[in-house]
Amino acid sequence: MSAYVPDPSRRNEHSRRAILDAALSLVGELGYDKVSIEAIARRAGCGKQTIYRWWSSKGAVVLEAATQSLNPVVVFPDTGDLVADLRAQLVDILELVTTTSFGAAYRGVIAAGQSEPDLLEAAYQQVVEPNIKGFSARAALAQQRGEIRADADVATLRDVLYGVIEYRIFHAMPLEPEHIDALLKLTFEGVR
Repeated sequence: MSAYVPDPSRRNEHSRRAILDAALSLVGELGYDKVSIEAIARRAGCGKQTIYRWWSSKGAVVLEAATQSLNPVVVFPDTGDLVADLRAQLVDILELVTTTSFGAAYRGVIAAGQSEPDLLEAAYQQVVEPNIKGFSARAALAQQRGEIRADADVATLRDVLYGVIEYRIFHAMPLEPEHIDALLKLTFEGVR
């Protein structure tokens, strides 16, 4: 098992939740770089040895905390209107990134991942890959229904749609629902 993939069989759920909540709130308050395992342990009311027993690093703790806050928004809706479904999901992601500690946590994990390749790979597997799978399944259904062309390049479409959010997150640019609306209009005029 990777050092960045949690082992749930080794944890007390109450302590686990306290640690994840502490990690996410501290990163939101102070920024990723200013948070330590010691600070997380103090806030969670546990010993740092508990954290190190369950996670290999601060990055692993923060990644798990961030991933759990992301779970509700990676579920892809299916109303029969791909553009409306994308807008709903993208606006939910935007809301999560801009109004919760997820944005700071995710930026911190990706930055730390530049010198911790295993952390970067874990972030891909736990954050990006589930979204890719959900989008790919919904896009395939949209192609079958004729919502988008059967020959549309779904992988590039995905990269364009989600890439705008990543680009704006990592460059500290404003991110509003209007950006999502403009992106969807521009994108889907080319694939219908």
